[in-house]
Amino acid sequence: MLKYLPDHGLPLVQLKEQRRDLVVALQNRNGPVGGWELMQIAAVQQAISAFEDVIADLDAELEAAA
Repeated sequence: MLKYLPDHGLPLVQLKEQRRDLVVALQNRNGPVGGWELMQIAAVQQAISAFEDVIADLDAELEAAA
């Protein structure tokens, strides 16, 4: 059963779009991938993971309080 859960005002969607844009930019390019590009993608991915963990914790707290 799907239940509405708030997004808690966190920019998760924007981060996922940014990651997608970075990956697509690399796919459309010829030549080796630079370290800077990989670091950008890794940093965005790390932020996404952190936000997902926070959202999971907040959702668990909301469900426990209900």
